[in-house]
Amino acid sequence: MVARLLLPPWLHRFRISAAIFVSIGFQFADPAISHAGGLGATPSSAFRVPSGFQVEKVYEVPIESQGSWVCMTMDLKGRLITSDQYGKLYRVTPAAAGKEESATQVEQLATSVGMAQGLLHTQDGLYVNVNGEGPSGAGLYRLQDLDGDDQFEKVDHLIKMNAGGEHGPHAIIQGPGGRLFLCAGNSTDLPSKVDTSRVPRRWSEDLLLGRMPDARGFMADRLAPGGFVLSCLPDGSDVEIFATGFRNEYDIAFNEDGELFTFDSDMEWDIGTPWYVPTRVNHVTSGSEFGWRNGTGRWPDYFADSLGSVVNIGFGSPTGIVFATGAKFPAKYDKSLLIGDWSYGVVYAVSLAPNGSSYKGTAEPFISAAPLPVTDMVVDHKNGGIYVSIGGRKIQSAIYRVSYTGSPASSEAQPPADESQPTQSQLAESKSAAVARATRHELEQFHRQPQPEGSRSEARSLIFANIGSPDRALRFAARVALENQPVDQWRMDLSGNIAPQVTISMAIALARCGDLNDQPAIHQALLKLDWDKLDDQQRIELLRAYQLSFTRFGDGPSRPFGAIAKQVDHFPAIGSDSSINRELARLLVNIESPGIIERCVQQMKTAGAVDDQIHYAFCLREQTKGWTEESRRGYFQWFFDIGSARGGESFGGFIENIRQVAISKLSEEEKIALGDLVKSIPTKKDLTAELEPRAMVKEWSVEELATPAESKSSGFNYENGKKMFAVAQCYKCHRFTGQGGIQGPDLTSAGGRFSNREIVVAIVEPNKSISDQYEITQFLMEDDSVVSGRVANLNGDVLMIATNMLDPSKFTNISRKDIVETKPSPVSPMPSGLLNTLNEPEILDLLAYLRSAGNPSSPIYETAAE
Repeated sequence: MVARLLLPPWLHRFRISAAIFVSIGFQFADPAISHAGGLGATPSSAFRVPSGFQVEKVYEVPIESQGSWVCMTMDLKGRLITSDQYGKLYRVTPAAAGKEESATQVEQLATSVGMAQGLLHTQDGLYVNVNGEGPSGAGLYRLQDLDGDDQFEKVDHLIKMNAGGEHGPHAIIQGPGGRLFLCAGNSTDLPSKVDTSRVPRRWSEDLLLGRMPDARGFMADRLAPGGFVLSCLPDGSDVEIFATGFRNEYDIAFNEDGELFTFDSDMEWDIGTPWYVPTRVNHVTSGSEFGWRNGTGRWPDYFADSLGSVVNIGFGSPTGIVFATGAKFPAKYDKSLLIGDWSYGVVYAVSLAPNGSSYKGTAEPFISAAPLPVTDMVVDHKNGGIYVSIGGRKIQSAIYRVSYTGSPASSEAQPPADESQPTQSQLAESKSAAVARATRHELEQFHRQPQPEGSRSEARSLIFANIGSPDRALRFAARVALENQPVDQWRMDLSGNIAPQVTISMAIALARCGDLNDQPAIHQALLKLDWDKLDDQQRIELLRAYQLSFTRFGDGPSRPFGAIAKQVDHFPAIGSDSSINRELARLLVNIESPGIIERCVQQMKTAGAVDDQIHYAFCLREQTKGWTEESRRGYFQWFFDIGSARGGESFGGFIENIRQVAISKLSEEEKIALGDLVKSIPTKKDLTAELEPRAMVKEWSVEELATPAESKSSGFNYENGKKMFAVAQCYKCHRFTGQGGIQGPDLTSAGGRFSNREIVVAIVEPNKSISDQYEITQFLMEDDSVVSGRVANLNGDVLMIATNMLDPSKFTNISRKDIVETKPSPVSPMPSGLLNTLNEPEILDLLAYLRSAGNPSSPIYETAAE
């Protein structure tokens, strides 16, 4: 299971119209579900599924005798094998579709192996990934039936690992070619015996300006490589590190192309900080790294030496995943990646589309209920449908069958007839993607050591043809292949006449593989690049290359700080994505670029997003040179000003720890000069009052704003629109051009998808249309009270309900036995009245800012002012 200690209740999306909601195809036949009359597993009638699908409860697990089930596999006879998180293995023969639940047969397997969080049955035996006390400890076991009695009497411990709690050994699956793949969370040590690694074994923290551990001390001793994916042969030999850098990926799955995916967890305590990364779907390629580091060290998605996500999901607790292929679902879902969220009780359907040699994705809710602590999913390839298990953490467990029973011709889940066949453009895109993937697979042949004799010339040609590719996954695969070649054979190539992207990628590789003597050559090559001729991604990667040259080798003997500053010091880069400014600040503070402290302090005051402000405060925390009295006072004043900001459990601790480090760098004379600014910060008691930025203007209606918004076409003020985005508190929930919160959806593209009227309706009347994906639930209790919120955690029969959007760390606990009725809330978690402190010109500037996607050069600002 994935650790989930708290979650904020205020997930909400930009809601536009009921038509968008209906198009998803969700059915609402039973909006109110009665739970009176006893506890037990969530009834099938409480599920929400797309039209045409049905849910049957196959088996309700007696918790006292069979525990709480967290993983499943299907054996060769079509039966399910399951495991209690803290106990035994069970074999389940499900009742046939449409039959009574009582027809399901369950038996406990006669084996001492249990406590599995990963199961796989193949012709070679039953594989059990034990995250607990196996016969000889945790790790991968193989159980075999040698006498044909349908029991597993032979037990081999193939790979020994430590039990990492809920961040320990997890899923085990079979991959192309019959190799086994297993994953483990970041509390799991790599096995003592690893035969080879596709990931170059040069992992490090690689954090310019250092790292601070979690403010609450969680996993402070866990360093790179973090969670990992291993591969091995069926007998447990040839153990290979396939990918690293995860936080806590519970499950993995291959698609029809033979490509591996996972659903990695977030660190919810980090919510609101610049190092928070949401739960996300990752395409797990050979030799990949995904950037988990403890505390403030979490790498952002855009680092060149890490691979980003296919799609970000947001808050949640990732558990089982599976591709729906073979489930006999309609076309819309038959190739979807289904991913389980334990805490919010949702199974998302992720649609994947080719993106070069990798993929891009979109997600929508597929199955949901309250509560629905999803643990695992298995496709029934023979009969169709999927089995879904719930449970974990000693709470009520059950197995459900979800199948499609609708008519393919009439179902809303089926695409229109004219969309059923791929277009010529789609066919061309598919063919191009297949070629790109094939090239990446060729490169991945050179990720293993040792490599075939005589292959170095072939490797060199292929690497240099792709290491400058605009395709990020191809570029990454080529760099990993290069790092697996002897460095003496390619380090001199960096000094040649090569393209900018090739220069940057090779500089990163040499920083990771070379030694101190290579640092001057790295700097010399990078200094040849013209900042103005690079695109934004190349600029970010250039900054990362410089950073790695310093994290790996220190400042070095040459210290060309002045030349580097002359090349890259464009801070703040107006109109650029915040990621460029963040990395500029990180590098320029390190090389002590003139005036960088004053500029960072100014950004701490003016950046609209709190996470940006925190980043700049973090960068300056250990700096002792270059301060003026004004900049130092402004820096420490910020810690008082930021007091009303809210985030996860570690949010306030991180900020105070940054402050204390900065205070520790002051002399006694400097402390005296700062006076009260270095003393304790008073506790903020009235958060709601402090969050009111301005006085009331009026309670705006849709018509009062939509009409002028649709008629006005010029005279908009970009800077004022940006300011109003912050004044209206949009940044607290939403990201925009890479800045802001993640509680709501990213609004960067909202202006390009929706009209001014639709946006006005969504802000002024947030209750008009509430997406099922983000709606909250009303719980009617025995004492006639009503609790509204989202199930954020479960403990036995106690539901922990997140109810207060202003304080995401607080829960209201309710017992399931006291619930009379549950139903969707008609009230949106998105606050109303957000525009009531703005006047009409300010609101119109805000709408223009949304339509511009945050680009000051947008055509909306080019029209002559009225």
